[in-house]
Amino acid sequence: MPDDIDMEPAEALVEAQRLLDADRPFHAHEVLEAVWKAAPEDERELWRALAQAAVGITHMRRGNTRGAQSLLGRAAERLEPYKTAPPHGIDVEGIVRQARDLIDRPVDGPASLHLTSA
Repeated sequence: MPDDIDMEPAEALVEAQRLLDADRPFHAHEVLEAVWKAAPEDERELWRALAQAAVGITHMRRGNTRGAQSLLGRAAERLEPYKTAPPHGIDVEGIVRQARDLIDRPVDGPASLHLTSA
């Protein structure tokens, strides 16, 4: 991934989902992290949480269950405030549920998140 990724939120969500679906969660993390760094203040924690969830999946794929659970837990907590009015069509409630399911039942193999409800 280029160091200077510059995408609008909708485009970044599509690209991150494509990467997650292709079992490339670290690359999805980089896309989400780029949006986090450029996001307005009121959305920074949302994008930070999405990036953490993707890197949590990366840790799970690499066999670091404890690290994955920690990152997924932090991501779920950071997402909670956005549940009532999620921006950009992000399925915040679904992501929180998916993250907590992975914490409770880690997988040995590909794992993904579904970022939007569409």
